[in-house]
Amino acid sequence: MANTENEVTIERHPVDASIQENRLPPTSLIICSRNRPKLLAETIESVLQGEEVPAELVIVDQSDVRDSKLETFTTSRPCHLRYVKSDLIGLSRARNSGIAAATHDILAIIDDDMFVAPTWFGLLIRELVSSGMRTVGTGRVLSTAPEVPGGFVPAQAVREDPATYQGRISRDVLAGGHMAAYRSIFDDIGGFDERLGAGSGFPSAEDNDFGFRLLEAGYQIKYAPAPVLYHRAWRGKGEYLSIRWNYGRGKGGFYTKYLSLKDVHMIRRIMWDIGHRVLLFPYRICTHPRRACGDVVYIGGIVSGVAHWLWLQLPRNAK
Repeated sequence: MANTENEVTIERHPVDASIQENRLPPTSLIICSRNRPKLLAETIESVLQGEEVPAELVIVDQSDVRDSKLETFTTSRPCHLRYVKSDLIGLSRARNSGIAAATHDILAIIDDDMFVAPTWFGLLIRELVSSGMRTVGTGRVLSTAPEVPGGFVPAQAVREDPATYQGRISRDVLAGGHMAAYRSIFDDIGGFDERLGAGSGFPSAEDNDFGFRLLEAGYQIKYAPAPVLYHRAWRGKGEYLSIRWNYGRGKGGFYTKYLSLKDVHMIRRIMWDIGHRVLLFPYRICTHPRRACGDVVYIGGIVSGVAHWLWLQLPRNAK
């Protein structure tokens, strides 16, 4: 797992097994950001306005300029803010750095462009604690109203009934920007793959990869609809196709990481991901032309990601 550039000694605070039912265990909430100080500040404010707050808020900042306000930030809420400035780039690297810097054994992760419901934090952590140490918890991610003309969010999780996922499944169910887990899970299966995720050559699917490894290792992912995050629709319509390309690139890398003729699971998944979009294209081009164009770009991104991942493996395979 990646660490921050400056080596520091971190004092760990293990979970107290005798915690009363109505009291939250100490938790570190990790938020990673790069060059979005206003969005980040408003996300932090939203968290601190919740009915319950994390014991620690770990901010991993990959911005070009240090945030002097966050370096000296204090709050009247029972929450300590730990500011980690990083010169590295990449969401997976940032999350891994946040995990390493956090001082508690329950970790939650959200993105820097979120608003949280007032009850969100308590509901998410209590769901995790009630489910046990072999569970990763996640919840709903809804869109805010557009903040700019044509504003959109790249992904949502709108399911209204709970679900528990175990074993090998055919889709991705973990939202990396809305999750909670015990540190022991990261110690066991490792952190986020730093070849994947925003800021890397395969700029998405780091959460897909982590979720797949979780399930393959025998852990479970529990989706609870009660904890709600609101993903801000601040991206304009002009960014839609580039986002779809990036999502496809990441998915292509993720699929290719596990491609094998001996285990055709990922071959089937990539065929379905591309195939059903091709079949739906005639309908969508008439009814939802923007989405149809996005599907074409997404498929192109997958093909590009597959080719690039395979190309990167050539020198290793030639030895």
